Amino acid sequence: MELSEKINSLPNRPGIYQFKDADGKVIYVGKAKKLRNRVKSYFNENSQHNGKTRMLVRRIEDLEYMEVESEQDALLLENNLIKEFKPRYNILLKDDKTFPWLCLKKEPFPRIFSTRNKVNDGSEYFGPYASVKLMKTLLSLATQLYPLRTCNFLLTEKNIAAGKFKVCLEYHIGNCKGPCEGLQSEEDYMDGIKQIRKIIKGNTREVIENLEATMNQAAEDLEFEKAHDLKLKLEALKKYQSSSTVVSPTVKDAEIYAIRQEMKKIYIGYLRVVDGAVIHGHVREMKAGLDEPLEELLHFAIVKMREESDSPSTEIIIPIQIEPIGAEVIQHIPQRGDKRSLLELAERNIKYHILERRKQDRMVDPETHYSRVLNQVKEDLRLNELPVHIECFDNSNIQGTHPVAACVVFKNGKPSKKDYRHFNIKTVEGPDDFASMEEVIQRRYGRLLKEGSELPQLIIIDGGKGQLSSALKSLEAVGLRGKITMIGIAKRLEEIYFPGDSIPIYIDKRSESLKLIQHLRNEAHRFGITHHRNRRSKAAIGTQLTEIPGLGNASAEKLLNHFGSVKNVKEANEEQLQNVVGPALSKKIFAYFNS
Repeated sequence: MELSEKINSLPNRPGIYQFKDADGKVIYVGKAKKLRNRVKSYFNENSQHNGKTRMLVRRIEDLEYMEVESEQDALLLENNLIKEFKPRYNILLKDDKTFPWLCLKKEPFPRIFSTRNKVNDGSEYFGPYASVKLMKTLLSLATQLYPLRTCNFLLTEKNIAAGKFKVCLEYHIGNCKGPCEGLQSEEDYMDGIKQIRKIIKGNTREVIENLEATMNQAAEDLEFEKAHDLKLKLEALKKYQSSSTVVSPTVKDAEIYAIRQEMKKIYIGYLRVVDGAVIHGHVREMKAGLDEPLEELLHFAIVKMREESDSPSTEIIIPIQIEPIGAEVIQHIPQRGDKRSLLELAERNIKYHILERRKQDRMVDPETHYSRVLNQVKEDLRLNELPVHIECFDNSNIQGTHPVAACVVFKNGKPSKKDYRHFNIKTVEGPDDFASMEEVIQRRYGRLLKEGSELPQLIIIDGGKGQLSSALKSLEAVGLRGKITMIGIAKRLEEIYFPGDSIPIYIDKRSESLKLIQHLRNEAHRFGITHHRNRRSKAAIGTQLTEIPGLGNASAEKLLNHFGSVKNVKEANEEQLQNVVGPALSKKIFAYFNS
């Protein structure tokens, strides 16, 4: 059957669909409320698909579908098929191989240990833990309170009764109670496991109450050594509890999910709250599939992460409305209060995670980092080529005096300071920034063309529409209009202006491309101000000291460096002046100010 016939024969009921390429490989799995309508939308010529979706459609040679009873069934089936086939064009949640888990082994007298590999053998896994320190603290606390075995013996009732094992050093130093020789009953051992499970899940309140009751009973029975031992355990547990982030007694048991998209990556921030305390949190990364909306990406991540951790929570706190996770799970989208604070905490965790990743990228692979930033600039500004060479201009003048301009150059996303240039404005009188910019652009690019030097792919003008229009006149005059992209950036709201367009664009303030543009603008401003300050200083010297016959700029600068000001030079005696500029000049200077 032809592909078009298959599409037309699809039912308009809930289900999943699989697109296959010419080799029969599954390249995309999707779910739909109405299968026929959803699949047809891919092949609609009027649809505004992104590039990745258009590429997918070109590769589709066949499809399969499966009809189900409800959207929830479709969601579960879609999730299972994505895990099985790992289709190229689907959303993929990065595997947590780098994060450790706590494993409670399924065996007689179960051990508990950390692992990075989940094995499907019926054991319980807790995590994943983004912080190894937190995981080790939990493991240490649990085994301190309730000593467990660390050996890998098969402690069946038959083996223990046969006396196959002997206690080791761990027993003698108090880290194990010797179940291998029958010195600890399985009932007592499993009671400890039960309490450890509660601690790991964050239910420390129940464990504390249990320890307090046991301690008090031991004291009443005059078992003071046992009571003291329990007191030390209580103190350790309370210390751990106090180190958790307490948020509110009103938030008892909840999961918090935040989401943020940056470039091609999706970040999911996760927190787990039990008894008003944040007991667990980490950030996961996703690779988006076909430009799915955030609510769909968040829904996919929550289902996947809850499935991995076998979450018992029936309350989730999220920033946007998503499809139901299940009949028993309640969604909250808080606007204020403690729940809103928790959501903001999850969002901050994402921010810190991204900053840390960027720092690592710059340290480990700076070229990849800068390449990524330049690609983002290209995408945000809709450029035809990668802006490996960028130049930025800024004017400086104070009340129209000593007007100057600065040009800073960035290559491959980094300052190229040897290529920086400053300009003294020659043809403009008074504070006319527009005319000054026109002069500078014409001088800069007229000279580069004359010398046959490398031209930039992007020119940034520090200013709004007026400055940009003036710069564009000069670019046209030297024959480069349309050959180099030129933009203006206005300071107030960081608007980006394009030539001939009165409506600016706004780049996301968190975007790395805007940060690079701001870096260029700030560097041009700094470079221009420094040059302007130097000109003012030289002018000040020239108008007061170099009017003295025979006194040049070098000697005047010596005097100012030594005395600090022209006033102090005037008040100096001839001997003091002689120590700086010699006897001949000192007589002239003293006579000039005291005649």
